[in-house]
Order: sequence, then structure tokens, then C-alpha cells
Amino acid sequence: MTRIEGNQAISEPVTIPRPEHVISRVNISENALKVLYRLKQAGFQAYLVGGGVRDLLLGREPKDFDIATIASPEEVRALFRNSRLIGRRFLLAHVRFGNEIIEVATFRGQSDGSDEEQLVQSDEGRLLRDNVFGTLEEDAWRRDFTINALYYNIEDFSVVDYVGGMTDLKAGTLRMIGDPERRYREDPVRMLRAVRFAAKLGFRIHAETEAPIFELGHLLDDISPSRLFDETLKLFLSGNAVATFELLRHYRLFERLFPATEEALSMEENHFPLTLVSRAMENTDQRIAVGKPVTPAFLYAALLWEPTRRLAQQMEQAEAGLTWLQALHAASSLTVSRQAKCTSIPKRFSVPMREIWAMQSRLEQRSGKRPLRLLEHPRFRASYDFLLLRAESGEAPAELAQWWTRFQDTDSDQQHAMLQEAPVTKTSKRRRRPRKRRPNGAGA
Repeated sequence: MTRIEGNQAISEPVTIPRPEHVISRVNISENALKVLYRLKQAGFQAYLVGGGVRDLLLGREPKDFDIATIASPEEVRALFRNSRLIGRRFLLAHVRFGNEIIEVATFRGQSDGSDEEQLVQSDEGRLLRDNVFGTLEEDAWRRDFTINALYYNIEDFSVVDYVGGMTDLKAGTLRMIGDPERRYREDPVRMLRAVRFAAKLGFRIHAETEAPIFELGHLLDDISPSRLFDETLKLFLSGNAVATFELLRHYRLFERLFPATEEALSMEENHFPLTLVSRAMENTDQRIAVGKPVTPAFLYAALLWEPTRRLAQQMEQAEAGLTWLQALHAASSLTVSRQAKCTSIPKRFSVPMREIWAMQSRLEQRSGKRPLRLLEHPRFRASYDFLLLRAESGEAPAELAQWWTRFQDTDSDQQHAMLQEAPVTKTSKRRRRPRKRRPNGAGA
């Protein structure tokens, strides 16, 4: 196999010796080193690869460490009692050390057509199963982006580069290995990965890698909603939500993940664009930067609020006597059902998400003992934070958000004084539906 630099075809890898790169074992997970050394001692080639090597070369702290080896998954399993094999599409070994998991993958190879059971593709070219094993060089050319195909060799602490990844890393370029359109068809999620890496690293997507994204977004429709839910969390909970959100919309990928939200964002309200989602992305990045948690329930509450609110308004206006809370409840159910066709929302997140929405009306009620009871509600803090977002975007009264900010930070006497001065808000009564009369003789 060869790579092209200028007009020259190069078949040998570039090896960067230890003195010429910044990677130090001090910055590599002790558990990853244990796996590397045990594989080496057992006679297997083993390399640190992927995002861990990329981030170390950029002076960043890797989130996790992946290993590529000549050992088969079964050989890895036999070597590490604390491991298990996972995956059907890509068979991997997970070696667990407490809360840390080191992922070990066997070198991927090129199929020669004799192993149809191990390489299965759909009619559109999407890889359904890929367990063809090969050499280090073949593995490098099978990876997605050049900057993710750099290998740290535990034998001599060098970095091995078959695809020009070091050049792209220094230039800040994100480049697909091989033909971009074919690679996207093999796995459409690579388009989302391109956006995530570009946003995370501040890299420019190479023109040839970028061009097919505008045309192939529809391929995401064939990816399972559960996988796209996982990818959504990676996209927005990595500390670069604002840049990621802007790039997803630029490449028309956001509408594939959140079609109802994209439709709502294309409209204006009182001649002003809707900004709640953008502000939620800013808030998410700020919280992650200071080590505060952001739950998927809150993230999805922000992403799906605009279409839910608009749908509730339409329902309330269309059916006489329907209260806002009833309309919101019905709209919430419909929004979640529709969204589940694009990205799944596990019940452990959809339930608190809907509670955050429902609490917005309860926060408007500031008389009696309701506010004191709301302070004890398990969803109060998330609901209050959501109210702040709504106020910042002009969708909720700023005075209401300010009142709750003061109320929770003051003493008991002052709270009672605020309750006396608070405006009385009428509670929404649930409309009773007339009972149907049973015809004579009908069974109970």
C-alpha cells in the first residue's frame, strides 16, 4: 500500500523517534501501559492508537486510551482475566481496571472475498460487520481520519505514521483516509465524527473530506436511534457544544438528528430568532469547563423545548377548554414519540425531561406555600436553571427568574415576606370530560 505526498508515492511508514515527539509514558494511563507491556511480553505487537495518541501529541489530556494489536480477540481474552469480548459489528476486547476500561482491537485487514461471514455490507455500502483481521499497515489505512491513525510503539517509544497524520496534525487539518464518499457510506456516523473532531480540536475539515457531507446527511436515517443518541451525547457533552451545534447546522446534519427543532429554529418570534438552544449550548460548555455536571435530560429538554412549546400552543388554541398543562403534556408525548425515530431517549432521561418542562408552569405560582414546597422538589434545581435559560432568551419573564434567584438565596423571614408580596397566579384546573351514559343493559 502507498500514500502520496506531492508527486511521490511512499510505501514505507514515517517513524518519529522518541526525541522528536512529545509523548511521555508519564502521561499515559498506568493501566494502558500494563496492557501494552503484557501483550509485548506475550510476543504480540501492540500499539497505543487513535485519539489518545492524537491528544498526547497536541499536549491535551486524553479521555481514554485505545490499543491495537496483532493478537486476536480470543488471545486477548485468554491473556487478561479481567477482560470481556464485546461487539458484533466490530469484535473488541474490553480490559477493565476498576472504573477504567482499556479497549483492545485486533488490527483490521482488507477482505479478499473469501471471508464473507466476517465482512458484511448493505446495498448502500454500509458496513454491517467487519471482523477481517490484518497487519499494522492495513489497520492504519482502515481507520477514519489521518490524525487518528498514529501509533505509539511501546517497543522503542516511537510514533509510526502510514497516512500522513503528523503532517495534518501540525497543519490543523482533518482529512479522511481513502475516498471520503465511500468511507461515509460505509459508516455515516463518520460525518458526525468529522464535525465533533473539527469542533473539539479547532481543525479545518479538508475540502475533499467536507464536500460529500452536504449531500450524504440522509444516510444517517439508516443508523439506529440508540447509536445516534450515544453520538449526540458525545457531540454536545464534550465541552464544545456551541461550535458543534454551529457546524452541524452548517452541514445540514442537525436536521437529521433533531428535525422538529430545526424546523422551529427556522422561524422567528416577534421578529426575533429563537435563541434558547444556542444559549443552552453556551451554558453546557460553561458548566463542563468548571467541572459541573450536565445531564442528558437537561440537554434534551433544551433541544426539544421549542418544538414542544409550539405544538402545545397549537393544541391549546385548537381545542376549546384545554388547559396549558394538558396541552403541554400531550405535546410532550408527541414530541418524544417523534424524536425517538431519530435519536432514542431512554426513559431514565425522558421522564425527568418532561418534569422539567411541566415545572415551568409551577414556577409561575408564587403564592401560598407552593414555592416552599417547590424548593424541596428533586427537579427544582434543573427546572430553575431551565427557567433562567428561557428568561435569557426572552421567552420567560426576567422578573420571574430574578424572583426565584432571590427566593432560594434568602432566609426564612425574607422568604415569607416575598410570598406576601408575590402576585397571585390562578392555577389551571383540569377540565373534566363528561361521562358517557351507558345504554340500558350495558355491563359494568
